[in-house]
Amino acid sequence: MSRAFRRGVFSVATLAILATGVFLIGQRQFLFTPTYRLSTTFKAVGGLGDGAEVRVGGVHKGTVRRIELPKQPDGTMTVVMAMDRSTRQVIRKDSLASIATEGLLGSKYVEISFGSADAPPIENGDTIGSVPPLDFPDLMRKTNDILDATNRTMTKIDQGKGTMGALVNDKKVYQELNEAAAQAKTGAAAFQENMQALKHNWFLRGFFKNRGYEDSAKLGQHEIPRLPRTAPAKKFIYDAKQIFADVDTAKLKNDKTLAEAGRFLEQNRFGLAVVVAAGGMKGDTEELEVLMQARAMVVRDYLVKNFKMDDTRLKTLGLAKSDRSPTDAGSIEIDVYPAGVR
Repeated sequence: MSRAFRRGVFSVATLAILATGVFLIGQRQFLFTPTYRLSTTFKAVGGLGDGAEVRVGGVHKGTVRRIELPKQPDGTMTVVMAMDRSTRQVIRKDSLASIATEGLLGSKYVEISFGSADAPPIENGDTIGSVPPLDFPDLMRKTNDILDATNRTMTKIDQGKGTMGALVNDKKVYQELNEAAAQAKTGAAAFQENMQALKHNWFLRGFFKNRGYEDSAKLGQHEIPRLPRTAPAKKFIYDAKQIFADVDTAKLKNDKTLAEAGRFLEQNRFGLAVVVAAGGMKGDTEELEVLMQARAMVVRDYLVKNFKMDDTRLKTLGLAKSDRSPTDAGSIEIDVYPAGVR
């Protein structure tokens, strides 16, 4: 076999290996398959880099093309991704992107959730919502702070300092407190039973009914702890005097006022809507809290009964002594958030 022939075979083999490598890398980066562009934003990307994987349902179906810095110091990072065309069947406008880690300390990648079946399909160049990434170093710092505080507390307890130290080291104190707690628990249970009986008493039943509700246990059935951080797409604000019969009642007087908001919810797609009942700065805080919960519930019931919508997306929030209310009579605010906000 001549030297020239051997050189030729070596050159052909080298080119074949190089071509195979280019093909495999290009295939992994989706350079030879039809793709579309998709973007999302994060406050911080936590180590995510160009060329990182984008997974849909745990399967590698895209690549991070570039990460753009914000134009203002308080802006967000934009992550631009190239996605396999087949993902348009499951990614919708209400899909959410999150930054995940391979294992505990592995490489970063973007995970995109499936959208809901009734959400609009994604288009080339669209931007979807995101979930803030977990800051692992910050989590570790907080964990260490908690452990340090726990160790200091346990040391004090072992030395007999404070109430817990007395409980652990003095059995007599523990027994006395245990007996007192048992008596308090029995008294609270009896008081609750008496209050339930009074609520359903024929004389007081009218008192609750005149205020628009009969069972305070149902007031928080659709309540959320706080409003989303995202700004609402639409907001309806009403003075409570326009809607309710009196300053201390949740009974509707002029429910037609709410028709505009009801028609908007019926005719437009939304991710979340919250009925916010805010009280003025005067009055007993606990009574105001119950009254605001009742007002939010009554307004929600009216909207659900009179307008067609996905009522699982309509929530309530009662706020006692809130600066959201311009008057002492209180206010009703219906905040409507875009698709993707839950």
